[in-house]
Amino acid sequence: MRKITEAQLATLLASLPTKNPRIVASGNFAAPKTLLRLADENIAEFTLFMLNAHPGIPDREGVTFESPFVGPGMRGSQRLNYIPSRLSLVPILFRDHYVPDVVLLNTSSQRHDTVSLGTEVNILPAAIEAVRERGGLVIAQANDKMPYTYGDAQLYEHEIDYLIEVSEPLAEKPEVAFTDETRNIGERIGALIKDGSTLQLGIGGIPDSVLATLTGRKGMRIWTEMFSDGVLAMHKAGALDPELPLTASFIFGSQELYDWLDLNRQVRMFRTEKTNDPGLIAKQARMTSINSALQIDLYDQANASHVRGQIYSGFGGSTDFIVGALHARGGASFMALQSWHPKANVSTIVPRLTENITSFQHSHVVTENGVADIFGRSQSEQAHNLITQAAHPSAREELTEAAHKFGLF
Repeated sequence: MRKITEAQLATLLASLPTKNPRIVASGNFAAPKTLLRLADENIAEFTLFMLNAHPGIPDREGVTFESPFVGPGMRGSQRLNYIPSRLSLVPILFRDHYVPDVVLLNTSSQRHDTVSLGTEVNILPAAIEAVRERGGLVIAQANDKMPYTYGDAQLYEHEIDYLIEVSEPLAEKPEVAFTDETRNIGERIGALIKDGSTLQLGIGGIPDSVLATLTGRKGMRIWTEMFSDGVLAMHKAGALDPELPLTASFIFGSQELYDWLDLNRQVRMFRTEKTNDPGLIAKQARMTSINSALQIDLYDQANASHVRGQIYSGFGGSTDFIVGALHARGGASFMALQSWHPKANVSTIVPRLTENITSFQHSHVVTENGVADIFGRSQSEQAHNLITQAAHPSAREELTEAAHKFGLF
């Protein structure tokens, strides 16, 4: 590893031998802003591969976007190449199909002969391995604002080609305002979760509302793609099993959460192939997966990825955790959503999906109206439960007519 200045890195990037290089960068809320700015200023054309990229990334003619999970920084772009893939399979994309030329990382400051990927491990270890095998470059910005985390987050000096030092604040999660609907959904799901369960949750009002109901529990475990401040609240309340580490792949939250993560050996940050491996997920005690969808139809098919035929996000990790939870002893997969879309003024429970199917087969579908039991029921029972327990009252007549038309009743 060689420490260099921004000016030296600018010269290096301007002289890359590959025309239109593929650059993989830390995604979600850990984008390496300094490195991306230097790439933008010094490389005329490049392809940028990021997960869930947020606004502020290079966005101009000459920059092509690639992503299997589209964030607001790439959403709707005419230069976006969406790559359908489960998150657990993205490392295979790097190995066999989308081999990177450069990897840009946002890491912690050096600690002895290592740095840490901090809040964003995810697909980055696989990208580093793929680019090193190709003979490309691994470039890190050692950021004194990035917490030092353990597990697969740790990188040794020999795994990095060039490093610059920066001081760049991390994005923080805005305060989530619970609505009556999200609070109701959270309470319904929380009531079905037992002590000693293992949780997977995402970001948003529904996951946060579920966690808020669980602070009085005991022996709770975390095996998840990501977590936020709700898990810290459970830790403070003594709800987590003190004998087991918390397992995640990326983290987003408050500065208090980032401070708690720093040098915290109770938190184990793993690469995506581990956290999202359905076989490993299935081994967790009472594995409980909680995900959201945009729509669900009478056949329990969920759309969580497309709006009006256009890609909105992607599979993400939900498919991996749904499968793993269903296979776990005592496990359950919850699909949660509000029954009525307030802006579009339409039911989110529909007769049959016309959008792309993201997942199917869930243990329960939960809305503010109730809990529809799904797995282990016949297709007629599934449809009946969705209509009578989950759908908005104003949509039930239309859904019942559709069920008769489909031969479900």
